[in-house]
Amino acid sequence: MYEKMTLPNGVRILHEYIPYVRSVSLGIWVGTGSRYENAGMNGASHFIEHMLFKGTATYTAADLAGIMDGIGGQINAFTTKECTCFHGRVLDTHLDQLSDILCDMFFNSNFTETDMKSERGVILEEIDMYADTPEDIAAERLFTEVFKGYSLAKPILGKKSTLDKMTGETLKSYMNDHYCPESVVIAVSGSYTPDDITRLRDRFSAMTKKRQKSFARAAYSPSFTVKRKSLEQNHLNIVFPGICVTDQNRFALQLLSDILGGGMSSRLFQTVREKRGLCYSIYTYGSSYIDTGLFSIYTALGKETEREAIHVILDEIKQFKDSCVTRDELVRAREQIKANVLMGLESTGTRMNRLGRNELYFGRVPEPDEIIASYDSVTAEDIQRLAEYCLDFSKVSFSGVGKVDPADSYKALLA
Repeated sequence: MYEKMTLPNGVRILHEYIPYVRSVSLGIWVGTGSRYENAGMNGASHFIEHMLFKGTATYTAADLAGIMDGIGGQINAFTTKECTCFHGRVLDTHLDQLSDILCDMFFNSNFTETDMKSERGVILEEIDMYADTPEDIAAERLFTEVFKGYSLAKPILGKKSTLDKMTGETLKSYMNDHYCPESVVIAVSGSYTPDDITRLRDRFSAMTKKRQKSFARAAYSPSFTVKRKSLEQNHLNIVFPGICVTDQNRFALQLLSDILGGGMSSRLFQTVREKRGLCYSIYTYGSSYIDTGLFSIYTALGKETEREAIHVILDEIKQFKDSCVTRDELVRAREQIKANVLMGLESTGTRMNRLGRNELYFGRVPEPDEIIASYDSVTAEDIQRLAEYCLDFSKVSFSGVGKVDPADSYKALLA
């Protein structure tokens, strides 16, 4: 059972004591990401994430790395379209050091121009790395097209043209404007003392209350995009509108995804790969955000099997919509998800993520039994109704990378 306190300035601290472990995970979550950026500042959220590791008034970047290695701890961060998280995991005897380091990074990072220059180069290399990953290219181009004109379309990493214009002062100013107390959640899970929580409360009470930033709601628009690239395989995404992250149908959609393409026993894997041998990789996944979402089918295959595989995928989708899932399929999907939920509770890192993410999106953290009950309540008819709603070919989109045909040919195939 977790406890929650809300500071006068709006910062929320959630902590969950687990007496039978010796580790503790701490995360500083901020409800801001790339979709909060204007065009000229695209990539700022991710750039800030990097810069917080480059040194503070107290510690150099080498000091930060050396201290964490010296206590056997782990420290990292990530940026998404809607949030940023700085997190670490240590033995309970070292939480005070982890807390001191993360807070110092959060409040006192240097943002020197020398560090800006070197880290800009690191991020440009990161962009190049993703540009060499066709699966990522296909997904990024898809977002750019289906959400064109909205901030959700912008890449998390930014672009060279925007990154080159950013300075230490512009990033500090952006951080000051967007890191608002009411969008900050501190999540702690594992073994700790009341004094550890008091220290965090005292540090974050210093944040000045200010108004949270907002963004324009995004609207999905069916789109077809291809990028020719000399690859051995074509990487394809067939995409439909999904649901927002708080939609009550999210439990049914997860079960739908597992049954259709979530694992080795799924319909698409068994048909397209195992029975027909048309691809090596095929799976489904959902991407959900505050106001919208996508449901995607991804596969990687050779040019010679592409058209046949698409026809088989379409046939499977039509069959899925036309007939209820079987009892065995539903039971199997439920058990897979239950196992993931319950086994994840054995990790303080997973539990910390659960606290932070749920508080940001829902303002509360459901107990595991509540989550399990939500999956248990989904019926085969619920899944079929959702499939009829989501898997709508009048709203289908497509993104392909490799030795692909023109976009219109895929539009004709999926019509």
